Amino acid sequence: MTGTPPPEGNARFQRTLTTPKIVFIIIAAAAPLAAMVFTVPLSFALGTGPGVPAMFLFAGLTLLCFSAGYAAIARRISHMGGFYTHIAHGLGRRAAAGAGLLAVLAYNAATVGVLGAFAYFTQSVAAAQGLDLPWQAWAGAGLLLVALLGYREADLSARLLSICMVCEIAVLIALDLAILARHGSTALPAASFAPHDVLAPGIGVSVMFGFASFLGFESAALYGEEAKAPQRSVPRATVIAVLVVASFYALTSWLAVGALGPKQVRAQAASHLGDLFFLLSDHYLGHPATVTMQILLCTSLFASWLALHNAANRYMYALGRDGLLPRSLHTTRTGHGSVHRASVIQTAFTTVVVILFAAAGLDPYVNMSTSMLGLGTLGIIVLQAVASVAVIGYFRHRRAGRWQTVAAPALGALGLTTAAILVVSNFDVLTGTTAPAVTALPWLLLIVAGLGVALALRLRSARPDRYARLGAASAPAPHPAPAGGPSSGSLSQAAP
Repeated sequence: MTGTPPPEGNARFQRTLTTPKIVFIIIAAAAPLAAMVFTVPLSFALGTGPGVPAMFLFAGLTLLCFSAGYAAIARRISHMGGFYTHIAHGLGRRAAAGAGLLAVLAYNAATVGVLGAFAYFTQSVAAAQGLDLPWQAWAGAGLLLVALLGYREADLSARLLSICMVCEIAVLIALDLAILARHGSTALPAASFAPHDVLAPGIGVSVMFGFASFLGFESAALYGEEAKAPQRSVPRATVIAVLVVASFYALTSWLAVGALGPKQVRAQAASHLGDLFFLLSDHYLGHPATVTMQILLCTSLFASWLALHNAANRYMYALGRDGLLPRSLHTTRTGHGSVHRASVIQTAFTTVVVILFAAAGLDPYVNMSTSMLGLGTLGIIVLQAVASVAVIGYFRHRRAGRWQTVAAPALGALGLTTAAILVVSNFDVLTGTTAPAVTALPWLLLIVAGLGVALALRLRSARPDRYARLGAASAPAPHPAPAGGPSSGSLSQAAP
């Protein structure tokens, strides 16, 4: 169907987001400091040890391939639906409906997971400084602040997230420089890229943690309707975020190997785990810097929580606009242009989950955070893999560079599919438990995606007008169609 009109609604967004602001949002979602403190020691201990830096580069290169195709389609289609819209144009409406509901589940689960980590570690850090409050109090305070920020336009969140991101990266750069100053070139051991260390037993676990550390980087396209120049800012922000995060993760983990020693890194990480980087900070920067790092860990988790909250809101808004979720979610607040109703629903959902975990007496980190983050991480990796295939489908009948539209997304899809398989096979390692209720969570993603496909089929027969609007996005601005191809915003080439 060509020329599908934009879905009706009252959305009027303030286009205030520039490339740097979007970069801040998506890097904040990845929570660089939290990734270093939590996932790197686990990857050292359970994965390839000194070979971990190479795994970050592998994940980064794979996601750069993904980003090449992602950037190509984002230049043609700008819509708050993100992956949902791209998959609709590349693989069809039924696949998009399944992916859309899967995205809602994945981002909401990831939001709850980061909340759990924030509440747990904020309670621990505050108690060490003499302010001993239960984790539920910190969860409630964080929920209130996230709700207030989510109720406003994305520009306000971007400003706060930029401050948090700069601070957390600054403290890690200070640690990197201190290690380099003390050890010189020996702080960058060749063992981290030696084949026998890179391909050592545990490589699957390290690859899994490598991809998990990039959680949220792909959310740039969700802000296409709030960006000043989405054709440029969304693709650029995605590529910049991958380059910055991959380089930073690889370098910081490499220097950690140099500081600990390639032969001792695995044993040291197994002994200290989450305290490993705090011990390094004590040794190279001093205790005051370590206290600062602990506080910034809490702000890092809060920044990631807010960024994922905003991403979940925008998926719910887009699916509400298209009728896959209640249409009431498709409203914006007059004056702010924010997806306030979706934000309220997301906050309410998160509050209910927190109350249930608290009432059951479960631990906010060991039980809530690990299980929900595991579910969210797997869901987002699957979405990335499907979105890569959708790029190939979208450009199948359009003239464009073969690297960006075929080779790069194919390599990205291959790497991401491998990562998804590794996450499923090591889900107990990622979540830290073998409890059947947790290890069975990946099935929930399949069930929700199936429900989305079933809903699309029902709409096709009962409400063909609504079915025709699924994922129907117009091009972000007048954009000449490639010679011999249809309009870039058309669903005419998509599967039914």
